[in-house]
Amino acid sequence: MRNAIKLTTSIIAAAGLSLGLAACGSDSSSSDSATGTDKPLVVVASPTPHARILDYIKDHLAAKAGLKLQIKQVTDYVTPNTAVQDGSADANFFQHQPYLDDFNKQRGTDLVSVETVHLEPLGVYSKKVKQLTDLPDGATVAVPNDATNEARALKLLADNGLITLKDGAGTAATVHDVTGNPKHLKWKELEAAQLPRSLDDVGAAVINGNYALDAGLKPTSDALAVEKAIGNPYANVLVVKQGHQSDPRVQKLAELLHSDEVRSYIEDTFKGSVIPAF
Repeated sequence: MRNAIKLTTSIIAAAGLSLGLAACGSDSSSSDSATGTDKPLVVVASPTPHARILDYIKDHLAAKAGLKLQIKQVTDYVTPNTAVQDGSADANFFQHQPYLDDFNKQRGTDLVSVETVHLEPLGVYSKKVKQLTDLPDGATVAVPNDATNEARALKLLADNGLITLKDGAGTAATVHDVTGNPKHLKWKELEAAQLPRSLDDVGAAVINGNYALDAGLKPTSDALAVEKAIGNPYANVLVVKQGHQSDPRVQKLAELLHSDEVRSYIEDTFKGSVIPAF
């Protein structure tokens, strides 16, 4: 039932986004100058930090590079990929490679990453306790319900001694792979965007960096535990449909995302809550 509900919601969201982009396309088609590489590059992004980084590029770097950039913000983890797959957007910026690989496998899409950009450390947050060891027996912990981020969340809990996972569970781990649970923790699997709102109702929640920032949470100061950056495979990537990697507009954006100016913007703005991966 959960999957059916998520799919229906995603289809509605994707349809709404497609209609919005189609309307923009109608405006562009009325102008002969908006053709080929002169057309705006439409990028779907999560609000924070992805769209904020893109807004910085649009406001400070894009014009000089000859890039017209149109940014569409969404808050779910499905619409950006379906929009790029169906052509209603040119690129997206919201996900890491393991999530993209799983999405392609599950949905039969052919999306590819162009460049890695940054890491958003996953963190454990709580309004009930000051440290993880204070979680009471039987406490409920909320985790993301998408495949790769659930595994990532469980690994973070395991790395901090709360649970142990079955050998070989890897990036596909779920709560069913928890083999050691000395505190008898209970699990609440939620869509990633809902996790900050769950903090009043659970003992702790493992929250993706972008949603933590949206909720005013700072991983560096508010999290009880944070992912290590070294050797982390979950850096966020710029994504397009297979065959569009060489689009000059995409290449310009990739270059700007890896510029010294963007590195400084990320470091100065997010103070370690978002880390450049280039």
